[in-house]
Amino acid sequence: MGEVFLRRLSRWQAEQQREAVADLHAEAYGTPADAGGLDRQGFLRRFEHDVQQPDFDMVVADAGGLVGCLYGYRAARTGEWWEGFRGILPAGIQEQTASGRVFLLGELMVGPARRGSGIATRLRTLLMTRHTADVVVTVIRRGDDLGREVLRAWDWTKLGEFDPGREGWLRPPSPLP
Repeated sequence: MGEVFLRRLSRWQAEQQREAVADLHAEAYGTPADAGGLDRQGFLRRFEHDVQQPDFDMVVADAGGLVGCLYGYRAARTGEWWEGFRGILPAGIQEQTASGRVFLLGELMVGPARRGSGIATRLRTLLMTRHTADVVVTVIRRGDDLGREVLRAWDWTKLGEFDPGREGWLRPPSPLP
């Protein structure tokens, strides 16, 4: 396997790369039948929405083609994305959301051939070097064992459950390694 280069994409570049990102998503999550509804068109609709969010930022791993991608954005100040959360939010998190200090990791994808090589961690480190959010969160499907494994390796904490069938995870307050 060749060398992997990381780079940031502007919002415009991300939109221009949407088909390549969708190809990576399909590769990372398998065919629609295997992916529990994570089909290409559904991903493209979510991506189109996400790329328009405030402070959208994206990093990709390239080795003669995309082999990894991570993107996120500042969570809506209205806190509407917390709807469906079951449980008690940590003290002050709604205030941090309202003040724009919560960053939401929207999607992490690494092609199966490159998993276990540290690409996900490198992508996370590069993405977060530009963001000073007090809180970083992500939401994954309840059955996403691989995603859960990555978040645990990063020492993230499970925040609670969302409807339907999703889990919320929170980055610990300590600096990134």
